[in-house]
Amino acid sequence: MLTAIGTAFGTVRAHAPWYDGGFSPWFLLLPLFWILVIGLLIFVARRTWRTNHRWAARQGGEGVLRERYARGEIDETEYRQRLQVLRAEEK
Repeated sequence: MLTAIGTAFGTVRAHAPWYDGGFSPWFLLLPLFWILVIGLLIFVARRTWRTNHRWAARQGGEGVLRERYARGEIDETEYRQRLQVLRAEEK
């Protein structure tokens, strides 16, 4: 790839710009790599937050009440009464 070109002022070496400490094509790929890494971190963080938020919402008072009803600890009448109380407190 390296060739010598003769000129009136001497010999000039013709070469690609990234040889001999010049511009490197990796210079363009390095910012792209970090943009992808940061984007992936943001994606994972948002997805984790949404999953945790949904889980916490299910574990509220109504969730506990549903579980107790499903296990048979309370009957339907008591379930509906307590559910009304919980929903009245939310407003």
